[in-house]
Amino acid sequence: MLLPDEPSVVTSLRRRLGGIAFGGDYNPEQWPEEVWAEDARLMKEAGVNLATIGVFSWARVQSAPGVFDFDWLDRVLDLMAAHGVAVDLATMTASPPPWLTTLHPQILPVRADGVTLSPGGRQHFNPSSAAYREHAAYLVTALATRYADHPALALWHIGNEYGIHVAASYDDESAIAFRGWLRDRYTDIDTLNDAWSTAFWSQRYSDFEQILPPRIAPTLPNPTQQLDFARFSDDALLACYNAEREILRAITPDVPATTNFLYLHKPVNVQRWAPHMDLASLDSYPDPAKPDARLDAGLAYDILRGARGGQPWFLMEQAPAAVNWRAVNLRKRPGQMRLWSWQAVAQGADAVLYFQWRQSRGGAEKFHSGMVPHTGEQTRTFAEVRELGAELARVPGLAGTRVAAPVALLLDWDSWWALELDSRPSAAVDQLGSLAHFYAPLFESGAAVDVVHPDADLDGYRLVIAPNLYLLRPETAQRLDAWVRAGGHLAVSFFSGVVDDCDRVHLGGYLGPLAETLGVSVEEFVPLPIQDAVNGTVTGVAGAATPNSWSRSGVVPGSSVRLAFDDGAGPGDHAEATGTIWSEAVHLRGARQIARFADGDVSGWPAVTRHDRGAGTAWYLATRPDAATTSALLRRMLDEAGVEPPLPDLPEGVQVSVRQGQGERYVILLNHSTRRQTVPLPDGLTIEIGDGAGEVDLPAFGVAVLRGSL
Repeated sequence: MLLPDEPSVVTSLRRRLGGIAFGGDYNPEQWPEEVWAEDARLMKEAGVNLATIGVFSWARVQSAPGVFDFDWLDRVLDLMAAHGVAVDLATMTASPPPWLTTLHPQILPVRADGVTLSPGGRQHFNPSSAAYREHAAYLVTALATRYADHPALALWHIGNEYGIHVAASYDDESAIAFRGWLRDRYTDIDTLNDAWSTAFWSQRYSDFEQILPPRIAPTLPNPTQQLDFARFSDDALLACYNAEREILRAITPDVPATTNFLYLHKPVNVQRWAPHMDLASLDSYPDPAKPDARLDAGLAYDILRGARGGQPWFLMEQAPAAVNWRAVNLRKRPGQMRLWSWQAVAQGADAVLYFQWRQSRGGAEKFHSGMVPHTGEQTRTFAEVRELGAELARVPGLAGTRVAAPVALLLDWDSWWALELDSRPSAAVDQLGSLAHFYAPLFESGAAVDVVHPDADLDGYRLVIAPNLYLLRPETAQRLDAWVRAGGHLAVSFFSGVVDDCDRVHLGGYLGPLAETLGVSVEEFVPLPIQDAVNGTVTGVAGAATPNSWSRSGVVPGSSVRLAFDDGAGPGDHAEATGTIWSEAVHLRGARQIARFADGDVSGWPAVTRHDRGAGTAWYLATRPDAATTSALLRRMLDEAGVEPPLPDLPEGVQVSVRQGQGERYVILLNHSTRRQTVPLPDGLTIEIGDGAGEVDLPAFGVAVLRGSL
């Protein structure tokens, strides 16, 4: 794929940092000033070159309207500059101070049930609040004006984790803003009525003023109203970001800006936000209790990298050891923090940063680990931090290199939002679970993956997979079809191409505009029974379950159907192929049957098909095959598409990633297993980090970085 050039301000930032950024959130206002000099000394010792400062400092910097105290912050930034630490200065707008919510209580957000959320935590603002935006702009203008020429300033950090606690507000000011957004989208009320299918349940509107946010109703709200409100709410948050960005760009045009996205966070459309940013940043907190945590993290990294067309990104936050917000907060095992940090770098990160530098003494996050723990510098955690900082500094040439991925997974945030609304055929179908089902075997195979929007430029990808692309615009389907006919290899899973961008069903067969590309049509959905972890086997689950990264919480597959492959044996070496979650009645319209349902209500009907379309190939999966069958099918698709792994026959649990640029190639090997592994040393590569002679030796949680010329 042709990758866009990064902004020149980001290139300048990389030159200034001299390699991979290393550091984290620094909150000096939590500590007496005599601690600051000790912090600066330890930062230099640990190899810190970038510190994020001021994320939650609004109340400390501004004590009342028009009353600022910058003196302490001046001293902090002067201290950083004196010790060679660049500053990612936050705009401080993520948590309004008490005086502001007292002066303007209308700033506070309102839930769908009408409950107003109180201050006392953080992010207690309504994204559509004019008062909030006005005061935020005033603060940002003052910050940018004061520090525009400060030698420590290297990057702007706008807001913080947008949408983490308040992704939408249902108050009256938001209702007015929502109506304005709808007028811009639909122009007139008749067009809106058609888009929202308001002939159903007597919901027809005669005026925009009658429309409200989808507040709690007696029964299921209008699905298109819910979808549009998700779009509007995301736009409202983005407008907050852009209002601050415009101020910063006007005053400090040579300083790049970012904000930190949340890890696999549904309410904020990363793909829509990314073009508005100079570089993309992510907070990553995989769970040490999960054996497959590397897959959660990898998927999040590939989504973020894909949103910026392959450009490097920043790991803005991670935990040095344990977090504070899970039921049981397991620490990272010795070596695991290093391994997971290098995983981010392997998948395109140009920064390894933490929350936070010094572990807080009080407050809600006092048991969240810090680079400097409560027990001080003579600790395992700080020793690992210091060692990693030195290690990253040994490979400055890695910064700016890129991951070239031959495979793409398609993700459309609108489709994600629509797929998981209520009143769908099966609550077991969730977007991240569908992505992860295909992502896991690709990750383990060593094939690099970009997660991209269906309208992205697909040139350069050999294989493209569309997991549950439920919402599909006809023009998007036409582009996918043209890509296949030009020689692309496409695989589409069930419940795709079902509705348009207003959640209205494409008539004439459920695959709608994809039917000709795939050479099949779907007559009827036959979802399989699912099992509720509490109530046992059921045919459906009331309401919308909360999705996590692999399946809806509390909802697991309850039954399966056997799959019979036409060559008499299923792919792979397992005895029986099965499908879960879903089945359906599929008609062949030019495609060839690869496998059929061998039992269940659609026994004998096609389950997996393959269609030669122009110079390319299009596969369709009418169920979710078991993991082994999916892996075998993907191996066949990768072979047909000409995708070869960077290194063949990797030991189980070893990840390989390749970053390249400016005439050099870096191969990064990561041992996610708890046993020692060895990998033959490829020709033309030397070991920059790691051990071995003739082969690379990887202890448990081990890392190796190899370098060679292109």
